[in-house]
Amino acid sequence: MKRLGWVLVVVLAYIPACYADSASAYRQAIDSAAQGDDRTAIATLNALKDVSPVRSLWRQRIVAAQQLIRMRVTQQTAFPLQTGPNPHLSLASAYAANHPLLQDARRWPATLLAVVVPGGGHAWQGRWKDAGMAALMVFPMLILTAWAAKRRMGPVTVFFALITLWLWSGTVFSSMSLAERGNAEAYMAWWQGVWQASGLPGRPW
Repeated sequence: MKRLGWVLVVVLAYIPACYADSASAYRQAIDSAAQGDDRTAIATLNALKDVSPVRSLWRQRIVAAQQLIRMRVTQQTAFPLQTGPNPHLSLASAYAANHPLLQDARRWPATLLAVVVPGGGHAWQGRWKDAGMAALMVFPMLILTAWAAKRRMGPVTVFFALITLWLWSGTVFSSMSLAERGNAEAYMAWWQGVWQASGLPGRPW
């Protein structure tokens, strides 16, 4: 069923691409990407590429836009090998080479600090309110667990320890999620810069 649906998307994208001029079909694809429908945008551009003259300006724009939108879908930073010269992709790759994206630079330090110190991962990301909340949730339970262990309270100690682990793991997961969201936002900002540097018309966001 999924394959059949994908075939229908390609066919439906191909029909308007055949009958519309390159500029309007290109704008339709960019509008689809701006609305978050990257698959339809890629399919439309692919169909439009098949009916465009090989050495036309719009074909170069279509090829570049298709590849850049594909990069956004997979959050890739490496450009695929080109079969021919394309000024838009050359400009985009030059920008990317001069503005490298350090992916996952925020995730692992935030995770490690959150494991070592409750709220440490949030503090490293500059989220001081979240760091304070994490510390207020975990440190009192740590104190209660240590107090129960010192008094050899057995089941009470285990109960407090389990609650502490549960709260602490929650703060670690929160720190990881916020770091991943920060990475995604950083990638989108980088990708938008790549698109603008390419000189392609339209903004697919």
